[in-house]
Amino acid sequence: MLENITIGQYYPGESIVHKLDPRTKIYGVFALVVAFFLARYGIVYVFLTAFLGGMVLSAGIPFRYLVKGLRPILFIGSLTFVLHMFITAGTVVARIGPLTITWEGIQQGSFLVWRLVMLVLTTSMLTLTTPAVALTDGMENVLKPFQRFGVPAHELAMMMTIALRFIPTLIEETGKIMKAQMARGADFESGTIVQRAKNLIPLLVPLFVGAFRRADDLAVAMEARCYRGGENRTRLKELKYSSYDYYSYVVVLLLLAVVISIRFWGIPQL
Repeated sequence: MLENITIGQYYPGESIVHKLDPRTKIYGVFALVVAFFLARYGIVYVFLTAFLGGMVLSAGIPFRYLVKGLRPILFIGSLTFVLHMFITAGTVVARIGPLTITWEGIQQGSFLVWRLVMLVLTTSMLTLTTPAVALTDGMENVLKPFQRFGVPAHELAMMMTIALRFIPTLIEETGKIMKAQMARGADFESGTIVQRAKNLIPLLVPLFVGAFRRADDLAVAMEARCYRGGENRTRLKELKYSSYDYYSYVVVLLLLAVVISIRFWGIPQL
């Protein structure tokens, strides 16, 4: 399951989505997340899903590769759906002993799972189409207006980008440690929940030790290169908007405006 996590990984490409300014993609992801939270009707979810699907197709990312990253959230999604199916009051569809399944619970659970999947896919698109350095510059630029309130924009952007960058590395190292421990007789799949938790100790201890060692090596390397944060820092490639970025802003703002109007005034009658 570990190799199925796609958040934090970069998928190289030469598509229009890849070439967009990172600030455009950050603001676009934020707008889509807001749109998914404001959506009320099924037709709006279908419209937003189609829009996200168009982005995936234009980016040239294989659909199978993107769906693979949804497997780690299957448990959370299934649990969310089952809980809403049984605890939401409404029209009874079926009874299982003392529990009742309601039609409103099925609808609400389906929408919440759908929203969860779309949110994961949306955030994955940001990291899949944006290199780590460009993502750092974009986040710093987005957070720069908050510096007047004491927010360390560059440091926050650097920390978030390093965290995203090392997700695939930690996943790969976790897989290697699991294989090494299983070769020594460790069992991570059988037994009760308490036994499984205890069996994870031989996995977590070397993983945390390796993570701290890697963090220390990274700090030494940054100091050896005279890294002093964002003060007087120059960039090899300065961020610059293109015509595609302005078109993208217009499309995303129109999409968000439509979702907000439907949220508060309903679907217009034709």
